Amino acid sequence: MIFRETDELPAAGGDPRLRLQVYLAHAGLASRRAAEKLIGEGRVRVNGRVVTVPGEKVGDGDLVLVDGRPVRPETQVWRLALHKPPGYICSSSDPQGRPLALELLPPGIRERLYNVGRLDVLSSGLILFTNDGGFAARVSHPSSGIEKEYLVEASGPIPDEVADAFRRGLVIEGQRYQAREVERTGRGSLRVCLVEGKNREIRRVFSHFHLHPRRLHRIRIGPVALGNLGEGASRPLRDDEIKALMGGT
Repeated sequence: MIFRETDELPAAGGDPRLRLQVYLAHAGLASRRAAEKLIGEGRVRVNGRVVTVPGEKVGDGDLVLVDGRPVRPETQVWRLALHKPPGYICSSSDPQGRPLALELLPPGIRERLYNVGRLDVLSSGLILFTNDGGFAARVSHPSSGIEKEYLVEASGPIPDEVADAFRRGLVIEGQRYQAREVERTGRGSLRVCLVEGKNREIRRVFSHFHLHPRRLHRIRIGPVALGNLGEGASRPLRDDEIKALMGGT
């Protein structure tokens, strides 16, 4: 059974079991808040009994089912940075048979990992993988204020109005898009820093101005920089990076 710094460890000789919502989070199923919602919806059974109130203690000898499927805490927690090449899908499977970014992770990992956020199939750069539901929820939620930094190259010159409008904020089809920082790095290239990071935000803004991003490459997520990590390579996050992403807790 695994514990994190934010968990209360049992005293010596005390109860070694975990609260049900913590147990589910440690299984990589969801964040604690999302796990509490699952419990409240009556989707969790413990030893054949539906549990609807968070806080019940469970341990290694208990059978915990979510939607009828057994779950157990992972034996090892993974938080990895991957340099995704273009052409790879951020998903656990693809009906079209395209290559998965997940397949680039080191062999021998027995736990089920999933990507934190996404990069579309044409984009490249830094993406995180984990089996820690709480970590994933913290990093991906807009309220965390975690910056994502990109290098963008267009197929032609980028007018000044594009960078200016993106910096000030603009509305496209009822959705507001605004970058925290936009810096010109060439006639046809920008460095863009986002916080909220709506779906395909940069591509939608460029398309609004009839531009096509020839290359969209993410180089940073909060304190985690892509650096010299080779294309297709991965590495574990350092303790200081994890602490910073989790807000210093």
